[in-house]
This record gives sequence, structure tokens and C-alpha cells, in this order.
Amino acid sequence: MTGDSKPLFTKVALLGIGLIGSSMAHAMRRAGLAAHIAGYARTKETLERAARIGFANSLHDDVAACVRDADLVVLASPVGSFATLAKAIAPYLARGSILSDVGSVKTAVVRDVGPHVPEGVHFIPAHPIAGTEESGPDAGFAELFDGRWCILTPPPGTDAAAIEKLRTYWRRMGSEVDVMDPKHHDIVLAITSHVPHLIAYNIVGTADDLETVTKSEVIKYSAGGFRDFTRIAASDPTMWRDVFLNNREAVLEVLGRFGEDLSLLQRAIRWGDGDALFNLFTRTRAIRRSIIDAGQDSATPNFGRNRPKPD
Repeated sequence: MTGDSKPLFTKVALLGIGLIGSSMAHAMRRAGLAAHIAGYARTKETLERAARIGFANSLHDDVAACVRDADLVVLASPVGSFATLAKAIAPYLARGSILSDVGSVKTAVVRDVGPHVPEGVHFIPAHPIAGTEESGPDAGFAELFDGRWCILTPPPGTDAAAIEKLRTYWRRMGSEVDVMDPKHHDIVLAITSHVPHLIAYNIVGTADDLETVTKSEVIKYSAGGFRDFTRIAASDPTMWRDVFLNNREAVLEVLGRFGEDLSLLQRAIRWGDGDALFNLFTRTRAIRRSIIDAGQDSATPNFGRNRPKPD
């Protein structure tokens, strides 16, 4: 983060004030990035919860009022809603403003939002690779983006100054920033995020099917691996439904490769090939160490879980 506290934007409009949107608001307030933060949500309940927390200067149930005069507009709702939102706000976007998002798929965002962007508005899709299994405006916190990556995927010909301004914005909120092609982003995230989530949802669903057979023993005797799967599988169902529907090609490609590798692993177990198993586990252990060395997780014992205190 930079020590510069001068507002980078006069008004930032967040269309969606769940975990990511509310965390952005907290991070912007911490860094002094916006003179005015406006938030939009569809439901009265969400707006009331956000009002109690107080992370925004104004809250709206009308997108036009939220984005009017904003020099940065961020789509922070599930990606399946982006096309409708982009069409609704298009007439009210200020010339020279930046339109961005926080969706974890990018090819679909370019496809769905791009055609609605008015001339003179800088469209720069973005993906902060940060999150928790919690959702809603109460889940947000300023430190969510600290030390994490945000990937920008600007279309060809995007104004360089606008890209640099958005890069500075994310850096001042605590993130490292990279720029890449949308299609490349989607295949990278398919392997690092989307397919792991799909596997987690599937194994927890399988355990739920077995739970009646084992008389709750699956829950009672949950070991660390299963607990970690349930944490991932507790993520927002709407968001992840939209992720898989909008990144289907990359997800299916990675799932195909995963299925082939799983067959090889199954064969090694069946034929007692201990060397193959040991070599795989050694290689994957090195990946874990690389993630820790890169500062993307902690080597805290017990994966940072709070251990019960002895009586």
C-alpha cells in the first residue's frame, strides 16, 4: 500500500455490497481513495444492514441514482446479473469514467458487458483473488485484499492512463496487480479456484448422501481434509452457480485433465504402485510450500485453526 491518502476518485459506485463490495468500501475508507462511496442493493434488508454498518456515504435501491456522477463504477454482484446491470446503467455513466467489476470469470464479462459500454467510458474488467466463505454486507473487512492479487483484463485499445489509475486504486487497497488476457485468466482460475470449488461441492454432497447411511458419523468424525472441503463448499451458491455457467469451457477443459489424472491415481492404488503415489505426493507437497513461500498462505500449525485449550 502507498502512504498517499489523497482521494483517487470523486465518487465510487459499488453495484453490490456483499463480501467483496463491502470490503472494497472498508478498504477505500482506510486508504482515503474516494470522496464519496455509493452502494446499491436490490433488497431493503441488505440496504438496512449496510446502513447500520456505515461503510458507504449513500445507499440506493436504484442503479441510476447510484452511478450518476461516479468516476468509478464497479459491478460487484454475481456475474449472471452483469448484462442486465450494464444495460440499465449505460445511459447514466459519465464520460471519462471507469467501469470495472470483481467477477471471477472474465471472458463472459467482456462478452456481456462490453456491448453496453458507452463511448468515452473506460471498461476495465478486474478480479481481486480474495474472499472468504462468508457473504453479505456484514462479512466485509478492509484487510481482505492485503497481500492478494488483483488481475486486470482490459480489452485491446483501452486507455493506458485509465488502466494505470485502476492499478493504483487496487494497490492502495493492499493488492498486488497483474494484467492478462481474459481467456488466459479464465483457464488459470479454472485450475486454481473453480475446479477446486467444484470438487469441494461434490465431495461434501457425496458425504451428505452417505450421512444417513453412517448415522451422522461423517459429520461427527470429520477430519481436517473434510473440514477444509466444507469451508470451501459453504461459499455463496448464487455466485458459484454463475461462475460455472459463465466459465464452462475452461472448467470442462480442466475437469477433463483432472479426470485423466484421477484415473492414473486410481490405477496406482489398485495395483499397489507405491512409487507412483509417493512421487505424486512429494510433487504436490512442494506446491504447497511454494504457495507459502509466495506469501499466499500461512505455515501456521494446524492451518491456523484455533486449537482447543486443555482443561
